[in-house]
Amino acid sequence: MGNSTDTLIISFGEMLIDFVPDTAGVSLAESTAFIKAPGGAPANVACSIAKLGGNSAFIGKVGDDEFGRMLVDILRENKVNTDGVCFDMGARTALAFVTLRKDGEREFMFYRNPSADMLLKESELNMGLIKKAKIFHYGSISLISEPCRSAHLAAMKSAKEAGALLSYDPNVRLPLWPSDEACRSGIKSIWCDADFIKVSDDEVQFLTQGDAEKEEVVMSLWHDKLKMLLITDGEKGCRYFSKAQQFISSSKAK
Repeated sequence: MGNSTDTLIISFGEMLIDFVPDTAGVSLAESTAFIKAPGGAPANVACSIAKLGGNSAFIGKVGDDEFGRMLVDILRENKVNTDGVCFDMGARTALAFVTLRKDGEREFMFYRNPSADMLLKESELNMGLIKKAKIFHYGSISLISEPCRSAHLAAMKSAKEAGALLSYDPNVRLPLWPSDEACRSGIKSIWCDADFIKVSDDEVQFLTQGDAEKEEVVMSLWHDKLKMLLITDGEKGCRYFSKAQQFISSSKAK
């Protein structure tokens, strides 16, 4: 094993509080009580990397409030570097109410108008930290509105120029986008910059408007600079496609 401190993995984006019903299988309206949990996909990734023994940092913005300070404390407890986290004096930390209904579908209700994570500015980025990343990981929620979108693009560009590999989990959350089409085009706007992309079967279906079980539909998401495309299939596990398989696939096609 090499020294994990050599490979800094930075996660960029939103960190928020999830409120989850204390009873399984009920709608948000039916729930009588909620449990408070730390959330935000990029922040979850940062904590998971640190738990696995990796060198992890998180970059984002939270409100200068009880929840924001709690979340930063949780990152620190999990040994995640927080040098890139800012506090916003004028906006709250985002909240999300999330439930798993009886039919197995998740139901989301977000409180962001605007929340602190949406207000991260390019001038607030810790560029010194970003330039140390070997892998720079992000989602698409930070692309929805300004100034965060510009900060996201600047951080990605800086990481790439410093030699980092770019890792993208679009993490589709339709209620946050103005429309389905805005979501699709927003996610695709940075698609060809990524070295690694992770999508769920549902996201494949949403992005391609095709059948996610068909390999040619999945492969329509491939681009030339991509090193790996990973598709999660819920309880069925996952599939992945790499550059090597691309050569096999294209030679089969001939």
